[in-house]
Amino acid sequence: MFVLSLKESTTYMTNIKLGILDQSIVRQGTTVSQAIQETIETVKVAEELGYNRFWVSEHHNSTFIAGSTPEVLMVKLGDVTSRIRIGSGGIMLPNHSALKVAENFRMLETLFPGRIDLGMGRAPGTDRITSSLLNPSNDFSESSYLRQLDHLQHFFRDTAGTERGFIYATPQSPTIPMQWILSSSGGSSNIAAKYGMGLAVAKFINGFVTPQVVDTYRKNFRPSDQYAQPQALLSVFVLCGETEEKALAMRKMMDYVLVEFERGKFGPFPDAEQVQKYQFNMGELERIRYNSGRIISGTPDSVKEQLTRLATDFEVDEIIISTMAATAEDRIRSFELISEEFKLKEVTA
Repeated sequence: MFVLSLKESTTYMTNIKLGILDQSIVRQGTTVSQAIQETIETVKVAEELGYNRFWVSEHHNSTFIAGSTPEVLMVKLGDVTSRIRIGSGGIMLPNHSALKVAENFRMLETLFPGRIDLGMGRAPGTDRITSSLLNPSNDFSESSYLRQLDHLQHFFRDTAGTERGFIYATPQSPTIPMQWILSSSGGSSNIAAKYGMGLAVAKFINGFVTPQVVDTYRKNFRPSDQYAQPQALLSVFVLCGETEEKALAMRKMMDYVLVEFERGKFGPFPDAEQVQKYQFNMGELERIRYNSGRIISGTPDSVKEQLTRLATDFEVDEIIISTMAATAEDRIRSFELISEEFKLKEVTA
């Protein structure tokens, strides 16, 4: 097996691109309007700092996450920026009509040509009852999901129709969004390969996902009119502090949030002071160890080294980072420190 030397690894990683996944988190004592406004301000900062793309998520029936309609929010994000790619991370396709998704994203591509990413997943992004209300015809089967992907390609390429004639997804934009399949396991990587789409590996969801997922994707990839070659990226939680003490405090907050998620508690973001005083019990510490593969944290040089190693292991040249922090200032500072360490402004200049 060929192993990169430390010098070669560092050289390789100077070419890495970084993006941001934003979920519009509602902190304790704030409003949903403030959460959405923070997302809008963050995309402007991300573009200024040299990040390559900015994705927003789809979650439902949660008072913790305000991001429920990425296709709507993306209009505002595209309008306040000029270069950075804007995308969904992702559209949970079974919650929607394939025709409506095609119309929404052709409209986005018309408004912001060459800047739109359509990241898609098959998870509901909520509980099954809510998902059934979003799309009463959803039967949660893989065959239905694949049928939606088939239909979507026809709608994007104006080849859909019935015996009564063509069915057009309007507006008929001259270009279509770049399509990505979100994957936290091997099954979706095969789907991305079959359709010739990009693969976004969600390590922030499954900390045990292995490089085999990307390897399988590359081996089975079928070229498409969008991607002549396989293109994969990785997403992970990242927390960066100027000092070890700050990084540890940010990590404890993230650990607490994930423990609460596993209890089914998706309420407002917890109070930072209370979390720092909180003592985890043995069972919670075990869950924190279990979730450790989902998170990278530390000072700027440590974060860069960890991201470098992760990208090298998975053979990707782009990582999308998701950052939940006690304050908007901590979160923005984390993005700034990472940008400075990777010299993102120099790369995009």
